Amino acid sequence: MTNMPASYWLLRLFPFLRWWSKVNPRTLRADAIAGLTGGLVLVPQGVAFATIAGMPPEYGLYAAMLPAIVAALWGSSWHLVSGPTTAISIVVFATMSPLATVGSPEYVKLVLTLTLLVGVFQLLLGGLRLGTLVNFVSHTVVVGFTTGAAVLIAASQVRNFFGISIERGASVWQVLAAWAQQVGQINPYITGVAVFTVLCSLLARRFLPRLPHMIIALVAGSLLAALLNQLFGLQRTGIGSIGALSIGLPPLSHPDLSLETIHTLIPIAIAVALLALTEAVSISRAIALKSGQRIDGNQEFVGQGLSNLAGAFFSGYASSGSFNRSGLNYEAGAKTPLAAILSAVFLLLIMLFLAPLAAYLPLPAMAGILFVVAWGLVDRHHIAEIVRASRAETGVLIATFVATLTLDLEFAIYIGVLLSLMLYLNRTSRPPLEDVKPADAEHVLGFATDTGLPDCPQLKVVRLNGSIFFGAVNHLQQALQQIDERNPQQRHVLLVASGINFVDLAGAQLLAQEAKRRRAMGGALYIFNLKNEPMEMLRRSGAFEVIGAENFFKLGDDVFRTLYHRLNPDICRDCTVRIFAPCKQAPV
Repeated sequence: MTNMPASYWLLRLFPFLRWWSKVNPRTLRADAIAGLTGGLVLVPQGVAFATIAGMPPEYGLYAAMLPAIVAALWGSSWHLVSGPTTAISIVVFATMSPLATVGSPEYVKLVLTLTLLVGVFQLLLGGLRLGTLVNFVSHTVVVGFTTGAAVLIAASQVRNFFGISIERGASVWQVLAAWAQQVGQINPYITGVAVFTVLCSLLARRFLPRLPHMIIALVAGSLLAALLNQLFGLQRTGIGSIGALSIGLPPLSHPDLSLETIHTLIPIAIAVALLALTEAVSISRAIALKSGQRIDGNQEFVGQGLSNLAGAFFSGYASSGSFNRSGLNYEAGAKTPLAAILSAVFLLLIMLFLAPLAAYLPLPAMAGILFVVAWGLVDRHHIAEIVRASRAETGVLIATFVATLTLDLEFAIYIGVLLSLMLYLNRTSRPPLEDVKPADAEHVLGFATDTGLPDCPQLKVVRLNGSIFFGAVNHLQQALQQIDERNPQQRHVLLVASGINFVDLAGAQLLAQEAKRRRAMGGALYIFNLKNEPMEMLRRSGAFEVIGAENFFKLGDDVFRTLYHRLNPDICRDCTVRIFAPCKQAPV
């Protein structure tokens, strides 16, 4: 590494130099169009996400400016757009609201500190090249978590959607109970604006797919609210607005760096960092499948880490890659990460001129938009796919979903990850030992489970599909012993090892022990077609010598002719099965 040329280190420090030379008038035009589209969409989304997070609305817009630019410059994806997201926003609200009054200066400072810690952890993981860590957060866990987050988002907006009194921060069950108690007090004007906004969003998405449906819905909902207030008066309708936004260049902010605060927020920050990285890398890879680009997970970690560090000091809050905006960016024709940078610039320009109009943005219209956001989070296709494919994965999905609704959100993520790991370990610790026969009795070209051939009385042929490691040793030991327990004459075992990718020390010792046991019984353990890497472990551990070099076979060897001469000739003489070629050629 020390002999790497200067250009290598320059690209490591400034990865945007890899694509900057590809910018030309054609790509600039495409990126500008995609950036303008993204900037328009960011206006309602930024305000909505900040509302979900319990932050002042302008913080959602600031989180989509400088952090998005930094992530585009130092990330690896050419189409990922970073900024505030629904999942991260709901985690921020759920974890920070018990610590301070939502929206207060103390609350904002805590969120800024959380954002700083998230950035530090992400940058550290990227620097240590631990990009594979996000693979432990399975897709099932993310689907369960986001479905739960969707319910929490909808629950948080019930009071603004129906115009009823519900304590902020109430649980889902408390919200449902309060709604049932106050169902007769629902404000028809507020509910009418909210429902109208939802319908406009759905219709715009259906019939005007090229236009930003959220902006269309917000404008329509705002016009209806203004009309109702004009006709019946604000006193009667009760339709309030979010108030004017004071938007300019992102101002400097100051996280709380006291040891007590940092100690309190570290466990939350780790969970948020992992969730944010999982979002960003998953989205990058999903879009890369379409674009053909190669994603560097570790570089993406660095980009996201620097992005959150920027957000902590420039009035943003914890951000990640946005699936909606990234997908829109790609579909709008973005060619380079410059599109994400331009979307942040356009957002700033839009807000400088249009921020005063936010004073007319009605709360029920925002609630309607958040209901649409929540519905979009429910991945119905993958939920059905998981339920149809695996009971175990369905259990993980349900457990993560329920934990999201009932526990602190960071623990919901941990529970989902833990359950996924337990399922994985359970599967890998019980690799199947299949009963197989040669597919072609004349030549050893392959083995199959459905040949219809009976067992040889002396030689059992089995195929192992999985690795032999410490977690699988007990299961395999029992499976191998059951062979001679069921048929004491089957003292010889041929292990077809083409499906074995990995053998650790405990696995090597198991094979050596089984070879000794079978030798003591008057038989042997034979291994066919073992790959180089596990073979090397057997040699290093001494298991190869214990098993015996003469008991290893490779492709092309006449295995059954060799083994035929090692079996008991008296049993072979009276055998009527004769499933191997040498048996058929022997005199009866």
